[in-house]
Amino acid sequence: MPEEPTKPEEKQKDEKRRPLSTEPPVTTQHQITIQGKPLKYDVTTGFLPLTNDFGEHEANVFFIAYTVRASGKKPRPLMFSFNGGPGSSSVWLHLGTVGPKRAKMLPGGELPPPPYQLVDNAHTWLTETDVVFIDPVGTGFSRAATEELDKKFWGLKGDVESVGEFIRLYLSRYDRWASPLFLVGESYGTTRAAGLAGHLIEKGITFNGIVLVSAILNFQTARFTQGNELPYVLFLPSYCATAYYHKRIDTKRPLRETLKQCEEWATKEYYAILQKGDLATDEERARAVKQLARFTGLRQEFIDLSNLRINIHQFCKELLRDERRTVGRLDSRFKGIDKDIVEARPEHDPAMAATRPPYTAMVNDYIRRQLKFRTDEPYHVFGEKLWEKWDWGSAGQGHPDTSDALRDAMSKNPYMKVLIASGYYDLATPYFATEWTLAHMGLDPSLRENFTTEEFEAGHMMYIDEKCLRQLKSAASRFLRDASRLA
Repeated sequence: MPEEPTKPEEKQKDEKRRPLSTEPPVTTQHQITIQGKPLKYDVTTGFLPLTNDFGEHEANVFFIAYTVRASGKKPRPLMFSFNGGPGSSSVWLHLGTVGPKRAKMLPGGELPPPPYQLVDNAHTWLTETDVVFIDPVGTGFSRAATEELDKKFWGLKGDVESVGEFIRLYLSRYDRWASPLFLVGESYGTTRAAGLAGHLIEKGITFNGIVLVSAILNFQTARFTQGNELPYVLFLPSYCATAYYHKRIDTKRPLRETLKQCEEWATKEYYAILQKGDLATDEERARAVKQLARFTGLRQEFIDLSNLRINIHQFCKELLRDERRTVGRLDSRFKGIDKDIVEARPEHDPAMAATRPPYTAMVNDYIRRQLKFRTDEPYHVFGEKLWEKWDWGSAGQGHPDTSDALRDAMSKNPYMKVLIASGYYDLATPYFATEWTLAHMGLDPSLRENFTTEEFEAGHMMYIDEKCLRQLKSAASRFLRDASRLA
Protein backbone atom coordinates (compact mmCIF):
# COMPACT_ATOMS: atom_id res chain seq x y z
CA MET A 1 0.00 0.00 0.00
CA PRO A 2 1.58 3.35 -0.99
CA GLU A 3 2.40 5.87 1.75
CA GLU A 4 0.18 8.91 2.07
CA PRO A 5 1.88 12.13 0.96
CA THR A 6 3.19 14.36 3.72
CA LYS A 7 0.90 17.29 4.46
CA PRO A 8 2.42 20.78 4.09
CA GLU A 9 2.01 21.53 7.80
CA GLU A 10 3.84 18.30 8.66
CA LYS A 11 6.71 19.25 6.34
CA GLN A 12 6.97 22.57 8.11
CA LYS A 13 7.16 20.84 11.49
CA ASP A 14 9.88 18.47 10.26
CA GLU A 15 12.04 21.25 8.81
CA LYS A 16 14.75 22.46 11.18
CA ARG A 17 13.93 25.89 12.52
CA ARG A 18 16.46 28.47 13.63
CA PRO A 19 15.76 30.02 17.04
CA LEU A 20 14.49 33.57 16.50
CA SER A 21 14.83 35.97 19.40
CA THR A 22 11.69 37.58 20.80
CA GLU A 23 13.62 39.78 23.24
CA PRO A 24 12.75 43.50 23.05
CA PRO A 25 15.37 45.91 21.64
CA VAL A 26 17.90 47.52 23.98
CA THR A 27 18.15 51.33 24.28
CA THR A 28 21.27 53.15 25.46
CA GLN A 29 22.15 56.84 25.84
CA HIS A 30 25.19 58.48 24.25
CA GLN A 31 26.83 61.79 23.48
CA ILE A 32 29.54 63.08 21.16
CA THR A 33 30.93 66.58 20.69
CA ILE A 34 30.77 68.19 17.24
CA GLN A 35 32.39 71.59 16.71
CA GLY A 36 32.42 72.16 20.44
CA LYS A 37 28.74 71.37 20.91
CA PRO A 38 27.34 68.21 22.54
CA LEU A 39 25.07 65.98 20.47
CA LYS A 40 22.97 63.75 22.70
CA TYR A 41 21.23 60.73 21.22
CA ASP A 42 19.65 57.38 22.04
CA VAL A 43 20.52 54.14 20.27
CA THR A 44 17.96 51.34 20.00
CA THR A 45 19.45 47.97 19.04
CA GLY A 46 17.56 44.77 18.36
CA PHE A 47 15.10 42.99 16.09
CA LEU A 48 11.79 43.61 14.43
CA PRO A 49 9.88 40.45 13.44
CA LEU A 50 8.62 39.73 9.95
CA THR A 51 5.43 37.66 9.97
CA ASN A 52 3.26 36.22 7.23
CA ASP A 53 -0.48 36.75 6.74
CA PHE A 54 -1.19 34.06 9.35
CA GLY A 55 0.95 35.75 12.02
CA GLU A 56 3.72 33.15 11.78
CA HIS A 57 7.17 34.45 12.70
CA GLU A 58 9.25 34.03 9.52
CA ALA A 59 12.33 36.18 10.14
CA ASN A 60 14.03 38.73 12.36
CA VAL A 61 15.51 41.91 10.95
CA PHE A 62 18.31 43.40 13.03
CA PHE A 63 18.51 47.18 13.24
CA ILE A 64 20.40 49.95 15.02
CA ALA A 65 18.41 53.19 15.31
CA TYR A 66 19.85 56.57 16.30
CA THR A 67 17.49 59.22 17.65
CA VAL A 68 18.71 62.67 18.65
CA ARG A 69 17.21 64.05 21.82
CA ALA A 70 15.70 67.24 20.42
CA SER A 71 13.33 69.72 22.06
CA GLY A 72 11.59 71.03 18.93
CA LYS A 73 7.94 70.27 18.22
CA LYS A 74 8.53 69.55 14.54
CA PRO A 75 9.40 65.88 13.83
CA ARG A 76 13.02 65.33 12.95
CA PRO A 77 13.82 63.78 9.58
CA LEU A 78 14.30 60.01 9.59
CA MET A 79 16.64 58.13 7.25
CA PHE A 80 16.79 54.38 6.60
CA SER A 81 20.25 53.13 5.67
CA PHE A 82 21.56 49.89 4.14
CA ASN A 83 24.44 48.61 2.05
CA GLY A 84 24.56 46.29 -0.92
CA GLY A 85 26.10 43.03 -2.06
CA PRO A 86 23.52 41.60 -2.33
CA GLY A 87 24.46 40.04 0.98
CA SER A 88 26.16 42.90 2.79
CA SER A 89 25.21 44.18 6.22
CA SER A 90 24.79 47.90 6.89
CA VAL A 91 28.21 48.23 8.54
CA TRP A 92 29.94 50.23 5.79
CA LEU A 93 27.70 53.30 5.74
CA HIS A 94 27.15 52.90 9.48
CA LEU A 95 30.77 52.93 10.63
CA GLY A 96 32.13 54.70 7.58
CA THR A 97 30.22 57.96 7.17
CA VAL A 98 26.60 58.19 8.37
CA GLY A 99 26.79 57.07 12.02
CA PRO A 100 28.30 58.96 14.99
CA LYS A 101 31.16 56.46 15.27
CA ARG A 102 33.54 55.32 12.56
CA ALA A 103 36.19 52.67 12.11
CA LYS A 104 39.49 54.52 12.03
CA MET A 105 41.50 54.06 8.83
CA LEU A 106 44.69 55.74 7.68
CA PRO A 107 44.00 59.18 6.15
CA GLY A 108 43.70 57.89 2.57
CA GLY A 109 41.59 54.91 3.61
CA GLU A 110 44.44 52.42 3.84
CA LEU A 111 44.50 49.57 6.37
CA PRO A 112 45.77 50.68 9.80
CA PRO A 113 47.81 48.32 12.01
CA PRO A 114 45.79 46.23 14.50
CA PRO A 115 44.28 46.49 17.05
CA TYR A 116 41.68 48.63 15.34
CA GLN A 117 39.91 51.65 16.81
CA LEU A 118 36.42 53.13 16.82
CA VAL A 119 36.45 56.92 17.02
CA ASP A 120 33.89 59.72 17.14
CA ASN A 121 32.73 60.74 13.67
CA ALA A 122 32.73 64.53 13.46
CA HIS A 123 31.07 64.21 10.04
CA THR A 124 28.07 62.12 11.10
CA TRP A 125 24.79 62.75 9.29
CA LEU A 126 23.04 62.54 12.67
CA THR A 127 23.30 66.33 12.89
CA GLU A 128 20.67 66.50 10.14
CA THR A 129 18.53 63.38 10.58
CA ASP A 130 17.77 60.41 12.80
CA VAL A 131 19.02 57.20 11.19
CA VAL A 132 17.97 53.53 11.22
CA PHE A 133 20.55 51.04 9.93
CA ILE A 134 18.92 47.90 8.51
CA ASP A 135 20.54 44.50 8.03
CA PRO A 136 18.45 42.59 5.45
CA VAL A 137 17.67 38.93 6.15
CA GLY A 138 20.81 36.83 5.96
CA THR A 139 23.15 39.70 6.90
CA GLY A 140 24.28 41.00 10.27
CA PHE A 141 22.24 39.17 12.92
CA SER A 142 19.12 39.01 10.70
CA ARG A 143 17.89 35.46 10.09
CA ALA A 144 14.97 33.63 8.52
CA ALA A 145 13.34 30.86 10.56
CA THR A 146 14.26 28.09 8.09
CA GLU A 147 16.48 27.46 5.09
CA GLU A 148 13.38 27.21 2.92
CA LEU A 149 12.31 30.69 4.04
CA ASP A 150 15.73 32.06 3.05
CA LYS A 151 14.55 31.79 -0.55
CA LYS A 152 11.64 34.13 0.17
CA PHE A 153 13.98 36.96 1.16
CA TRP A 154 17.04 36.34 -1.04
CA GLY A 155 15.91 37.86 -4.29
CA LEU A 156 15.24 41.16 -6.01
CA LYS A 157 11.50 41.08 -5.26
CA GLY A 158 11.59 39.46 -1.83
CA ASP A 159 14.34 41.77 -0.63
CA VAL A 160 12.43 44.92 -1.57
CA GLU A 161 9.23 43.58 -0.02
CA SER A 162 10.88 42.52 3.26
CA VAL A 163 12.87 45.74 3.75
CA GLY A 164 9.74 47.69 2.81
CA GLU A 165 7.77 45.79 5.46
CA PHE A 166 10.48 46.57 8.02
CA ILE A 167 10.18 50.29 7.21
CA ARG A 168 6.39 50.19 7.55
CA LEU A 169 6.67 48.34 10.85
CA TYR A 170 9.31 50.71 12.23
CA LEU A 171 7.25 53.79 11.34
CA SER A 172 4.30 52.27 13.20
CA ARG A 173 6.08 51.00 16.31
CA TYR A 174 8.14 54.15 16.84
CA ASP A 175 5.51 56.72 15.78
CA ARG A 176 7.48 58.18 12.87
CA TRP A 177 4.85 58.38 10.16
CA ALA A 178 4.87 62.21 10.34
CA SER A 179 8.65 62.56 9.90
CA PRO A 180 10.30 63.69 6.66
CA LEU A 181 11.59 60.37 5.28
CA PHE A 182 14.84 59.54 3.50
CA LEU A 183 16.71 56.51 2.19
CA VAL A 184 20.44 56.03 1.74
CA GLY A 185 21.82 52.98 -0.02
CA GLU A 186 25.25 52.00 -1.25
CA SER A 187 26.07 49.79 -4.26
CA TYR A 188 23.34 47.11 -4.52
CA GLY A 189 21.69 49.14 -1.76
CA THR A 190 20.99 51.76 -4.44
CA THR A 191 19.23 49.06 -6.48
CA ARG A 192 17.18 48.32 -3.37
CA ALA A 193 16.50 52.01 -2.65
CA ALA A 194 15.16 52.65 -6.14
CA GLY A 195 13.00 49.53 -5.89
CA LEU A 196 11.72 50.59 -2.47
CA ALA A 197 10.74 54.02 -3.73
CA GLY A 198 8.52 52.42 -6.35
CA HIS A 199 7.23 49.68 -4.04
CA LEU A 200 6.39 51.80 -0.99
CA ILE A 201 4.68 54.65 -2.81
CA GLU A 202 1.95 52.11 -3.65
CA LYS A 203 1.53 51.63 0.11
CA GLY A 204 1.30 55.36 0.82
CA ILE A 205 4.92 55.78 1.99
CA THR A 206 6.77 58.53 0.14
CA PHE A 207 10.25 59.94 0.59
CA ASN A 208 11.56 63.47 0.70
CA GLY A 209 14.86 62.29 -0.66
CA ILE A 210 17.10 59.37 -1.55
CA VAL A 211 20.89 59.28 -1.40
CA LEU A 212 22.55 56.81 -3.77
CA VAL A 213 26.20 56.09 -2.91
CA SER A 214 28.08 54.32 -5.73
CA ALA A 215 24.91 53.65 -7.65
CA ILE A 216 23.90 50.75 -9.86
CA LEU A 217 20.30 50.74 -11.03
CA ASN A 218 20.60 49.20 -14.49
CA PHE A 219 22.82 46.11 -14.57
CA GLN A 220 23.26 46.28 -18.32
CA THR A 221 25.84 48.98 -17.57
CA ALA A 222 28.06 46.60 -15.57
CA ARG A 223 27.72 43.06 -16.92
CA PHE A 224 30.40 42.02 -19.38
CA THR A 225 28.20 39.51 -21.19
CA GLN A 226 28.40 38.39 -24.80
CA GLY A 227 26.89 40.99 -27.12
CA ASN A 228 26.59 43.67 -24.43
CA GLU A 229 29.10 46.32 -25.50
CA LEU A 230 27.89 48.98 -23.05
CA PRO A 231 30.16 48.18 -20.06
CA TYR A 232 33.33 48.47 -22.18
CA VAL A 233 32.33 52.03 -22.98
CA LEU A 234 31.09 53.04 -19.52
CA PHE A 235 34.02 51.56 -17.59
CA LEU A 236 36.61 53.25 -19.80
CA PRO A 237 36.63 56.64 -17.99
CA SER A 238 37.21 54.84 -14.68
CA TYR A 239 40.09 52.90 -16.26
CA CYS A 240 41.40 56.28 -17.43
CA ALA A 241 41.14 57.79 -13.93
CA THR A 242 42.99 54.79 -12.51
CA ALA A 243 45.78 55.00 -15.09
CA TYR A 244 46.02 58.73 -14.36
CA TYR A 245 46.31 58.10 -10.60
CA HIS A 246 49.09 55.52 -11.09
CA LYS A 247 50.85 57.77 -13.65
CA ARG A 248 50.48 55.29 -16.50
CA ILE A 249 49.18 58.01 -18.83
CA ASP A 250 49.90 61.69 -19.37
CA THR A 251 49.05 63.68 -16.22
CA LYS A 252 49.94 67.18 -17.46
CA ARG A 253 46.26 68.13 -17.78
CA PRO A 254 43.84 68.13 -14.81
CA LEU A 255 42.10 64.80 -14.20
CA ARG A 256 38.62 66.10 -15.06
CA GLU A 257 39.82 67.48 -18.39
CA THR A 258 41.40 64.15 -19.29
CA LEU A 259 38.23 62.29 -18.30
CA LYS A 260 36.08 64.58 -20.43
CA GLN A 261 38.17 63.73 -23.50
CA CYS A 262 37.91 60.04 -22.67
CA GLU A 263 34.13 60.21 -22.20
CA GLU A 264 33.62 61.94 -25.53
CA TRP A 265 35.75 59.45 -27.46
CA ALA A 266 34.19 56.47 -25.65
CA THR A 267 30.59 57.40 -26.42
CA LYS A 268 31.23 58.37 -30.03
CA GLU A 269 34.01 56.60 -31.90
CA TYR A 270 34.71 53.70 -29.52
CA TYR A 271 31.07 52.66 -29.12
CA ALA A 272 30.52 52.89 -32.86
CA ILE A 273 33.47 50.57 -33.56
CA LEU A 274 32.32 48.04 -30.95
CA GLN A 275 28.86 48.00 -32.49
CA LYS A 276 30.37 46.99 -35.83
CA GLY A 277 31.85 43.85 -34.29
CA ASP A 278 33.92 41.89 -36.80
CA LEU A 279 32.94 44.34 -39.53
CA ALA A 280 35.22 47.05 -38.12
CA THR A 281 37.99 47.87 -40.62
CA ASP A 282 41.70 47.38 -39.91
CA GLU A 283 42.12 51.14 -39.90
CA GLU A 284 39.33 51.61 -37.35
CA ARG A 285 40.78 48.88 -35.12
CA ALA A 286 44.27 50.35 -35.28
CA ARG A 287 42.96 53.80 -34.37
CA ALA A 288 40.95 52.36 -31.48
CA VAL A 289 43.93 50.39 -30.16
CA LYS A 290 46.04 53.55 -30.11
CA GLN A 291 43.36 55.59 -28.33
CA LEU A 292 42.63 52.87 -25.78
CA ALA A 293 46.32 52.68 -24.94
CA ARG A 294 46.37 56.45 -24.56
CA PHE A 295 43.46 56.45 -22.11
CA THR A 296 44.21 53.24 -20.17
CA GLY A 297 47.98 52.93 -20.10
CA LEU A 298 47.70 49.32 -21.27
CA ARG A 299 49.99 47.82 -23.91
CA GLN A 300 48.70 48.11 -27.46
CA GLU A 301 49.44 44.41 -28.07
CA PHE A 302 47.30 43.44 -25.06
CA ILE A 303 44.44 45.66 -26.23
CA ASP A 304 44.57 44.19 -29.73
CA LEU A 305 44.62 40.61 -28.42
CA SER A 306 41.65 41.50 -26.17
CA ASN A 307 39.68 42.44 -29.29
CA LEU A 308 39.38 46.04 -28.04
CA ARG A 309 37.28 44.79 -25.09
CA ILE A 310 38.87 44.96 -21.64
CA ASN A 311 36.78 43.69 -18.75
CA ILE A 312 37.26 44.76 -15.17
CA HIS A 313 39.29 41.76 -14.01
CA GLN A 314 41.68 41.99 -16.94
CA PHE A 315 42.28 45.67 -16.29
CA CYS A 316 42.88 45.22 -12.55
CA LYS A 317 45.46 42.52 -13.28
CA GLU A 318 47.15 44.06 -16.31
CA LEU A 319 47.70 47.74 -15.50
CA LEU A 320 50.57 47.24 -13.03
CA ARG A 321 51.61 43.72 -14.04
CA ASP A 322 55.17 44.89 -14.73
CA GLU A 323 55.34 46.01 -11.08
CA ARG A 324 53.98 42.63 -9.97
CA ARG A 325 50.96 44.45 -8.54
CA THR A 326 47.19 44.57 -9.12
CA VAL A 327 44.76 47.45 -8.58
CA GLY A 328 41.60 47.30 -6.49
CA ARG A 329 38.11 46.86 -7.89
CA LEU A 330 36.34 48.79 -5.12
CA ASP A 331 39.06 51.41 -5.02
CA SER A 332 41.65 51.34 -7.78
CA ARG A 333 44.07 53.54 -5.85
CA PHE A 334 44.92 50.44 -3.80
CA LYS A 335 47.60 47.99 -4.92
CA GLY A 336 47.49 44.24 -4.34
CA ILE A 337 50.15 41.52 -4.32
CA ASP A 338 49.37 38.25 -6.10
CA LYS A 339 51.31 35.00 -5.91
CA ASP A 340 50.83 34.23 -9.61
CA ILE A 341 51.71 37.14 -11.88
CA VAL A 342 50.57 35.47 -15.12
CA GLU A 343 47.00 34.69 -14.02
CA ALA A 344 44.23 36.57 -15.84
CA ARG A 345 42.37 37.68 -12.70
CA PRO A 346 43.53 39.16 -9.39
CA GLU A 347 43.57 36.78 -6.43
CA HIS A 348 41.78 39.29 -4.21
CA ASP A 349 40.59 42.87 -4.06
CA PRO A 350 43.17 44.90 -2.09
CA ALA A 351 40.54 47.56 -1.33
CA MET A 352 38.29 45.00 0.37
CA ALA A 353 41.29 43.49 2.15
CA ALA A 354 42.04 46.92 3.62
CA THR A 355 38.54 47.68 4.88
CA ARG A 356 36.97 44.40 5.97
CA PRO A 357 39.11 43.64 9.07
CA PRO A 358 38.68 47.03 10.83
CA TYR A 359 34.96 47.23 10.08
CA THR A 360 34.33 43.62 11.17
CA ALA A 361 36.22 43.98 14.42
CA MET A 362 34.71 47.33 15.32
CA VAL A 363 31.07 46.49 14.58
CA ASN A 364 31.31 43.38 16.76
CA ASP A 365 32.97 45.28 19.60
CA TYR A 366 30.65 48.28 19.33
CA ILE A 367 27.37 46.36 19.32
CA ARG A 368 28.29 44.26 22.33
CA ARG A 369 30.33 46.65 24.48
CA GLN A 370 28.83 50.09 23.85
CA LEU A 371 25.31 49.27 22.65
CA LYS A 372 24.89 46.46 25.25
CA PHE A 373 23.39 44.00 22.77
CA ARG A 374 24.55 40.50 23.74
CA THR A 375 24.49 37.44 21.51
CA ASP A 376 26.79 34.54 20.62
CA GLU A 377 25.56 34.60 17.01
CA PRO A 378 28.10 35.63 14.38
CA TYR A 379 27.55 39.04 12.79
CA HIS A 380 27.59 38.42 9.04
CA VAL A 381 29.33 41.42 7.50
CA PHE A 382 28.67 39.52 4.29
CA GLY A 383 26.09 36.74 4.14
CA GLU A 384 27.74 33.43 3.27
CA LYS A 385 27.98 33.75 -0.55
CA LEU A 386 24.42 34.98 -0.48
CA TRP A 387 24.85 36.67 -3.86
CA GLU A 388 25.35 33.24 -5.45
CA LYS A 389 21.88 32.21 -4.24
CA TRP A 390 20.17 35.47 -5.22
CA ASP A 391 16.98 35.22 -7.25
CA TRP A 392 17.00 37.95 -9.88
CA GLY A 393 13.48 37.09 -11.00
CA SER A 394 12.51 37.41 -14.64
CA ALA A 395 15.60 39.56 -15.22
CA GLY A 396 17.94 36.84 -14.01
CA GLN A 397 19.21 35.94 -17.45
CA GLY A 398 19.20 39.55 -18.60
CA HIS A 399 19.91 42.82 -16.91
CA PRO A 400 17.98 43.76 -13.73
CA ASP A 401 16.91 47.39 -13.71
CA THR A 402 15.21 49.38 -10.94
CA SER A 403 15.73 52.79 -12.53
CA ASP A 404 12.17 52.71 -13.87
CA ALA A 405 10.83 52.12 -10.35
CA LEU A 406 12.66 55.28 -9.27
CA ARG A 407 11.31 57.21 -12.26
CA ASP A 408 7.80 55.97 -11.50
CA ALA A 409 8.05 56.98 -7.84
CA MET A 410 9.27 60.46 -8.79
CA SER A 411 6.52 60.94 -11.36
CA LYS A 412 3.99 60.22 -8.59
CA ASN A 413 5.88 62.22 -5.96
CA PRO A 414 7.60 65.09 -7.81
CA TYR A 415 8.86 66.53 -4.50
CA MET A 416 11.32 63.66 -4.04
CA LYS A 417 14.98 64.62 -4.51
CA VAL A 418 17.91 62.32 -5.30
CA LEU A 419 21.59 62.82 -4.45
CA ILE A 420 24.07 60.55 -6.22
CA ALA A 421 27.66 60.20 -4.95
CA SER A 422 30.24 58.48 -7.16
CA GLY A 423 33.99 57.85 -6.97
CA TYR A 424 36.33 58.28 -9.92
CA TYR A 425 38.35 55.24 -8.81
CA ASP A 426 35.37 52.93 -8.36
CA LEU A 427 35.69 49.96 -10.74
CA ALA A 428 32.60 48.22 -9.33
CA THR A 429 29.95 50.87 -10.10
CA PRO A 430 31.63 53.39 -12.45
CA TYR A 431 30.51 57.00 -12.31
CA PHE A 432 30.02 57.19 -16.08
CA ALA A 433 27.65 54.21 -15.98
CA THR A 434 25.53 56.13 -13.47
CA GLU A 435 25.46 59.15 -15.77
CA TRP A 436 24.34 56.92 -18.65
CA THR A 437 21.55 55.43 -16.52
CA LEU A 438 20.24 58.87 -15.56
CA ALA A 439 20.25 59.94 -19.18
CA HIS A 440 18.22 56.88 -20.20
CA MET A 441 15.53 56.82 -17.49
CA GLY A 442 12.96 58.60 -19.60
CA LEU A 443 12.58 61.37 -17.01
CA ASP A 444 10.16 64.17 -17.71
CA PRO A 445 12.19 67.39 -18.21
CA SER A 446 10.45 68.95 -15.19
CA LEU A 447 11.99 66.28 -12.94
CA ARG A 448 15.61 66.39 -14.09
CA GLU A 449 16.52 69.11 -11.60
CA ASN A 450 15.46 66.76 -8.79
CA PHE A 451 18.78 64.95 -9.27
CA THR A 452 22.10 66.16 -7.87
CA THR A 453 25.36 64.36 -8.67
CA GLU A 454 28.64 64.62 -6.78
CA GLU A 455 31.92 62.98 -7.79
CA PHE A 456 34.89 62.27 -5.53
CA GLU A 457 38.56 61.45 -6.02
CA ALA A 458 38.26 58.10 -4.25
CA GLY A 459 36.64 54.73 -4.82
CA HIS A 460 33.43 52.81 -4.12
CA MET A 461 33.50 53.72 -0.42
CA MET A 462 34.76 57.24 -0.99
CA TYR A 463 34.26 58.09 2.69
CA ILE A 464 37.21 55.96 3.85
CA ASP A 465 39.35 58.82 2.51
CA GLU A 466 39.20 61.58 5.14
CA LYS A 467 39.06 64.39 2.58
CA CYS A 468 36.14 62.76 0.79
CA LEU A 469 34.47 61.96 4.13
CA ARG A 470 34.25 65.70 4.79
CA GLN A 471 33.10 66.46 1.24
CA LEU A 472 30.38 63.80 1.35
CA LYS A 473 29.06 65.15 4.66
CA SER A 474 28.86 68.67 3.21
CA ALA A 475 26.95 67.41 0.17
CA ALA A 476 24.62 65.28 2.32
CA SER A 477 23.93 68.16 4.73
CA ARG A 478 22.95 70.52 1.92
CA PHE A 479 20.77 67.85 0.35
CA LEU A 480 19.00 66.83 3.56
CA ARG A 481 18.30 70.40 4.61
CA ASP A 482 16.94 71.39 1.22
CA ALA A 483 14.76 68.27 0.88
CA SER A 484 13.49 68.56 4.48
CA ARG A 485 12.32 72.13 3.89
CA LEU A 486 9.71 70.75 1.54
CA ALA A 487 8.05 68.92 4.44
